[in-house]
Amino acid sequence: MSQGIRVTVWNEGIHEKEMPRCQEIYPLGMGGTIASYLEKQPGIASVHCSLLDDPDQGLSEEILDNTDVMTWWGHKAHDQVTDENARRVQERVLKGMGLIVLHSGHYSKPFTSLMGTRCNLKWREHGEHGEKERLWVVDPAHPIVEGLPEYIELPSTEMYGEPFGIPQPDQLVFISWFQGGEVFRSGCCWHKEAGRVFYFKPGHESFPIYHNEHVMKVIYNAVKWAAPVRMARGYTQGNYQPLEQLD
Repeated sequence: MSQGIRVTVWNEGIHEKEMPRCQEIYPLGMGGTIASYLEKQPGIASVHCSLLDDPDQGLSEEILDNTDVMTWWGHKAHDQVTDENARRVQERVLKGMGLIVLHSGHYSKPFTSLMGTRCNLKWREHGEHGEKERLWVVDPAHPIVEGLPEYIELPSTEMYGEPFGIPQPDQLVFISWFQGGEVFRSGCCWHKEAGRVFYFKPGHESFPIYHNEHVMKVIYNAVKWAAPVRMARGYTQGNYQPLEQLD
């Protein structure tokens, strides 16, 4: 995309208001931290931050019209996102907008509607220090892992474990191992009509995960991968006239 990618970083913004620990780790907010990294990267034309408390929940037609890729972080307020806004995001993805779903966003309305499943999983919070997670690259040729080592190690995180109630990914990029012994499909790609969806597990609000250079590199690579192909926006469906003369 020669003109650059227009990114919207959507975040609930609730933990930053309620949790002193989250405020300390993320003075810019989690969304602001992600946005401040992305806006410095090559090929990014603009970065807009949206919050649940914004007008139209930060998901207005105008915002979506100016979004090529959206990142989504949610946890406590999935039910507060209106069905209409969730449908609007889903429709935009099907028409070509990329969607990067982070951490507990697996339960968000846009993601579950796109997946067609409940997206349930195992989880565990192990005290204030969490536990170690090691994300292994299982598709080293995939563009989302460009410039990364063969694994990313996070010393403190929340455990997510299998079975993960998602449809089979089109491409599996990362598998996580946790100190407690569980494993998890932590980096998954899908093509949904003209759009692309990437789910990336790291991002618990109590740990400085979005200050990890490798985690942020994954998000940036995923934004580039999920950016819409301009040709796809012109495709047609429904009743269609033949290109050749029919008898």
